[in-house]
Amino acid sequence: MFNMKKMKITKAQTVRLVADAALINVAFIAALALRFFLFVAMRHQTQVDYENEFWSLVTAYWQNAIPLTLVSLVVYSLSGFYTYSRVYQGRYKALVVAQAVAHSYLIYGVAVYFLADRLDMVEIPRIAFVMAWLMNTGLTLASRTWTSVWEKVVRPERDAKLRDVDSKVRSVLVIGGAGYIGSALLPKLLEKGYRVRVLDMFLFGQEPIAKIANHKNLELVKGDFRHVEKVVEAMRGMDAVVHLGAIVGDPACNLDERVTVAVNLSATQMIAQVAKASGIRRFIFASTCSVYGACDELLDERSEVEPISLYGHTKLAAENGLKNMADANFAPTLLRFATIYGLSGRTRFDLVINVLSAKAKVDGQITVHGGDQWRPFVHVDDAALGVFTALEAPLSVVGNQTFNVGSDEQNHTIGEIGQMVKDQVFTAELICEESNTDNRNYRVSFQKIRNLLGFTPAWTIESGISQVLEAVASGEVQDYRDDKYSNVKFLSGSGVIELVRADDDWSKLLNETSDTSQVPV
Repeated sequence: MFNMKKMKITKAQTVRLVADAALINVAFIAALALRFFLFVAMRHQTQVDYENEFWSLVTAYWQNAIPLTLVSLVVYSLSGFYTYSRVYQGRYKALVVAQAVAHSYLIYGVAVYFLADRLDMVEIPRIAFVMAWLMNTGLTLASRTWTSVWEKVVRPERDAKLRDVDSKVRSVLVIGGAGYIGSALLPKLLEKGYRVRVLDMFLFGQEPIAKIANHKNLELVKGDFRHVEKVVEAMRGMDAVVHLGAIVGDPACNLDERVTVAVNLSATQMIAQVAKASGIRRFIFASTCSVYGACDELLDERSEVEPISLYGHTKLAAENGLKNMADANFAPTLLRFATIYGLSGRTRFDLVINVLSAKAKVDGQITVHGGDQWRPFVHVDDAALGVFTALEAPLSVVGNQTFNVGSDEQNHTIGEIGQMVKDQVFTAELICEESNTDNRNYRVSFQKIRNLLGFTPAWTIESGISQVLEAVASGEVQDYRDDKYSNVKFLSGSGVIELVRADDDWSKLLNETSDTSQVPV
């Protein structure tokens, strides 16, 4: 039976048919116009001759345009112009085009030769017919060449630009959004007009984000990001994912290696897989400069990475997993944060600048272990700014890229940090102990994020120390030794680590934990 479905002409084929019909007529008109100009250029012609020639050519066009167009389109179709020959490349495609145009004109020329007298048609002048043939061949070849260039060069570039426009982020899922960096990031996103969804355990309740908890563009989802069903639920309708959730810091990670690997590595891989399957191209992952380990050289994103702690190893493994998943439709951005300091909604006092500042103010002592080891530093608000900057940048710039987040000016030894604190709390005693259990030692270059993204931290170490001192002096921070300010103390002291060792216990944790605690992120 005749299959009408196979004969159905698509919209694209119709467009190509119309375009070819236009080219046939343009070539025909141009050839007749050139024939008339040649006639005018001949000497000894009268005004009557000009008029007769003009109207003769007009009549030739009206009588021949439609049949010539129909014959040509039929020949083109039989030659596969609109089906199989579209995939031909190079010289062979040009040969097919030239043959099809030649066949159409030859067929029409022969038909007119035998039928012109019977149909009382005005014949096309031979020179005009040949010129139309040549012009039609040239125009058709040019159109096919342009189509090829468009498909291979122009269209990919245009699509890339459109993807950047289309991938403009409007909705962001922030995993671990009530943590140290997250509580500083959320206000920036909301102020810019983003719709933000937070997936977090909220074991500290909503206190870290209390000032913005009721914002109309903020949605809070309470859950464990190790559970795939919760991640799938939270990711619906999102344009980007910012993954800040982790067990952070060497002491906290060393409490239970299996839990650390599950939270920092396995969960990251699962979250990225869900994001990729959901069509989310922007994925920002919070990593750490601890992946550099110990080295006396100035390190950048191309330097060898040799972490010496479980925390660094899990972050590096997560980075490698994300890189292996990257493709044209999934372009993660890896942010390696310097050692963070300063206050946020969920402030920590298990970080060197914060704890030394608090101890100087409260205890009158600044105890430095070792002192010669180098560290890069960045304020928590600037760390959040780094995430925000990466989110705002074109995906073509930040996709599948790694950035150190910080500034060259804030590379210092621990001993220098102790002296900076001493300079602001001059009554405190600076104690330098030779013993040092932390062997990390690295100086980091932040040229890439500055040059490509224009990222410049707003805070200095001195201003960060002042901020901490003022918070302690004013009573905003009542006891910097409280377990809630330390990742390792909170996990071990409150017994949380005992509950998180088994996935099945997380639901129990949600129900039994009060609104004044949270897993450190």
